[in-house]
Amino acid sequence: MPPVYRLALPALCLSLILPWAFSVEAADPAPATQPDAAAEKPAEEKPAERQPLPERSQEEAAALERKIPAQEQQQLQAGSDTFLALWKPANTPEPKGAVIIVPGAGETADWPQAIGPLRRNLPNAQWSSLSITLPDLQSDAIAPRVAETPPAPKVPDTASKDSTTAAPIEQAAGGEAGEADVADKPVAETSEEQSKADAERIFTRIDAAIAFAEQQSARSIVVLGHGTGAYWAARYLSEKQPSQVERFVMIAAQTPVQAKPELDELAPNLKLPTADIFYMDKPLDRNTALARLQASKRLKDSTFSQVSLKALPGDSKAQQEQLVRRVRGWLNPQNAAD
Repeated sequence: MPPVYRLALPALCLSLILPWAFSVEAADPAPATQPDAAAEKPAEEKPAERQPLPERSQEEAAALERKIPAQEQQQLQAGSDTFLALWKPANTPEPKGAVIIVPGAGETADWPQAIGPLRRNLPNAQWSSLSITLPDLQSDAIAPRVAETPPAPKVPDTASKDSTTAAPIEQAAGGEAGEADVADKPVAETSEEQSKADAERIFTRIDAAIAFAEQQSARSIVVLGHGTGAYWAARYLSEKQPSQVERFVMIAAQTPVQAKPELDELAPNLKLPTADIFYMDKPLDRNTALARLQASKRLKDSTFSQVSLKALPGDSKAQQEQLVRRVRGWLNPQNAAD
């Protein structure tokens, strides 16, 4: 009979090996199961797209809707845009016509300088007023900025004599210059395209305003622009040449930075009576007004005229009253008191 220890030894070895094998299998599952687990993993969801923020002009128009009487508000349609316009009929049984007021950049349809005082007071001069809201200008948002020239990078003294460090610095400088040159062209092209898009949106709004004035049986339509609004109105009249508009008024006219052509190329060439009202106290305004006047003198049978005003910075109310009198006097020359 064999010894007992020889029979017990294999059993002892199995008792030690089997638990270790099962523990390894439990801790490290078979690789074949890994692809199945990956396939069962749900696909990652895309982040929700953020809704575009409303334009600043839309927010300001909403604020006006809460402040202006409802009977003065008109929601006009221009293409896919709906915009706020403020309408005040003339305080007379026989209105002379309607004045469409185009505000400048950053101004609302009831802006306290020029826009609001004119729209409220023209009805007392037998003219209905329609002040419109312009869209935000995309061309202003991408206007190129003038960057300062950065100082030349300082090279440590210990590396100034090492020719191996000079090459990377020169390559980096050349690469930055190349990128800047390449970036200039897309910015210029995008700016021009955005300027055209801005003009189209503004033109459709002026179209809608003229159509509304015609629906009110306006006998005569005058377009009045303030600041950069005068530029866009002049450009509209130059390109569209609407037969319904009989006269044009510019007040403190400005040409937007990215806009072409300049205002002195547009306003004097209009084929309708044009009044250019400017403030002589401001050198820039005075110089640009002089350029427009000189351009008009080079034309035959020009209907361009200028009215200079004196700024009254200490008395805003008196300054606005002065402006209203001048506009009223130009619209109704036979009734002008001055």
